[in-house]
Amino acid sequence: MIPDDVIEQVREAADLVGIIGEHVELKRTGSDYRGPCPFHGGTHRNFAVIPKKGMFYCFVCHEAGDVFTFFMKKLGMDYPTAVREVARRVGITIPERGPQGPDPREPLFQAVATAADWFARQLREAPEADIARQYLASRQVTMETAAVQGLGYAPRGPAFLDAMKGLGVREEVLLEAGLIVKPEEGQGVRPRFRRRLLFPIHDLRSRVVAFSGRILGTGEPKYLNSPDTPIFHKGKLLYNLHVAKHAMRKAERAILVEGQFDVLRLTLAGFEEVVAPLGTGLTGEQAELLKRHAPQVILLYDSDDAGLRATFRAGDELLRHNLRVAVATLPEGEDPDTLVLRGGAAALEDTLKHAIDVLERKIQILERKGFFGTLPGRRRALDRLLPTIRAAAEPLTRDLYVSRVAEVAGVRKDVLERESGVGSRESGRESGPKSPAPGSRLPTPEMPSSAEKVLLLLMMAGEPWRSRVIETADPEEIEFPPYRAVFEALVEDAPDRLDETAARAYEALQGEGLGQNSPDILFEQAVTWLEAGRLDRAIERINREIPLATEDEKVRLANEKKRLAAERNAKRPTYGIIERARRKGAPGT
Repeated sequence: MIPDDVIEQVREAADLVGIIGEHVELKRTGSDYRGPCPFHGGTHRNFAVIPKKGMFYCFVCHEAGDVFTFFMKKLGMDYPTAVREVARRVGITIPERGPQGPDPREPLFQAVATAADWFARQLREAPEADIARQYLASRQVTMETAAVQGLGYAPRGPAFLDAMKGLGVREEVLLEAGLIVKPEEGQGVRPRFRRRLLFPIHDLRSRVVAFSGRILGTGEPKYLNSPDTPIFHKGKLLYNLHVAKHAMRKAERAILVEGQFDVLRLTLAGFEEVVAPLGTGLTGEQAELLKRHAPQVILLYDSDDAGLRATFRAGDELLRHNLRVAVATLPEGEDPDTLVLRGGAAALEDTLKHAIDVLERKIQILERKGFFGTLPGRRRALDRLLPTIRAAAEPLTRDLYVSRVAEVAGVRKDVLERESGVGSRESGRESGPKSPAPGSRLPTPEMPSSAEKVLLLLMMAGEPWRSRVIETADPEEIEFPPYRAVFEALVEDAPDRLDETAARAYEALQGEGLGQNSPDILFEQAVTWLEAGRLDRAIERINREIPLATEDEKVRLANEKKRLAAERNAKRPTYGIIERARRKGAPGT
């Protein structure tokens, strides 16, 4: 097998215009090159070579692909042979890796590619697809643009199944590729995508591996993605990365948006370095992909509450991977698509030019909401800022963050460093990661508190409980990560965007329900435990401050600790008993 990084090196080194120009008489038209199509034998210049995207496309027969695809379709080569031929031309030696032989996943790649071609043809030609063509027209997307982007339409009924059967694609391959579903035992299969506008999702080799489908008309969910398969894992790819990676390296930045239409609109406006997650929050694997191609990421999400939450979650994930992160703020009521439609590329360029650091954007929002005007407000502001400080993997960035937050919140830098765990992390870095001693037990992750579960069950019970929980609790207070993800998904009314682990937690909660318990009593108990947890954290902070305080400050801090402890014990009467038992080492504590 040929290593992926070598394939990328060959693709980037290839002169696409020069190679295709050996077979087609090309003439420059703007930034593209046009000529007669070598596949259907046309005489008009309907065949385009687009160097910026590393692809070719025919507007008549709709053949499309990259430099390797050209050799495969024009000269009948298989994929490895095409890669080797291009490598020979550009002077790159192919190191072989692993055993020779066909990729066992090849039938899946072929099935998804066959489906993509069929869906694209339906969008162009099928009478039923008129609803999709009208929708694209309403979004000011031409059919020429839709064809270049490979958009398609999935009709209702059995037409897809019949077509795949006629093309020789086996049912078991369609099932494994996620193109059809089998609802229950004894029932027949049906297409996964029905009455949807489809966006093809490509891997880094530019192969179509999955689809994202937008419902047309009524129905749920609004967007439906292919499931994870042997060739597609939604948390490990980014939409449009196969094209954008070249522009990202050149621009030394990536623009991260929320949806496929945002990507489409920005690329049409001339911004090639645009990518989007695939229906979930940004994952560590996706952040690593971005880091591989650019040192900076500009987050261009919606500016409503849900968009801001997604922005800061993505920002923290990117900081963990040592990327520079900026946030571009859209005008109220706008998204990237509408901004470009109304104001053109100039409006977007101005928005990107005024992007600010992700921590600075958090501070900006907290200042506007008046958090820094009161002591309780400053404490809650710090709770929101600390995760971003902790996320910063680059030492200089982290130090700048600590200094900035200490300044704006009016706290000492050394106190903030202890609170954020920066000092312990630095000492840990110096000594390096420690392996557990032979025979020692690995740490067991803490299970979620019953209060967290109760809050989620109440939210899932509907109104008014959902609104009451949202008003009472912050995502940062949900300590168990899968539950925190479920909480945020319920706030945004988007449980379909959960990753696999959080989705399992969500399904377990759905199966459990509230039972016969009184929602009023459960809500009161959960909120009481939540407030006690806040007091616990305040007491822990005082315990860290006392050794470094002056004598007068120690007296004040001791009195404050005593007051907080009394308030906490009133909310959680068994606390003192549990603590004494824990200190004595009582079993089960």
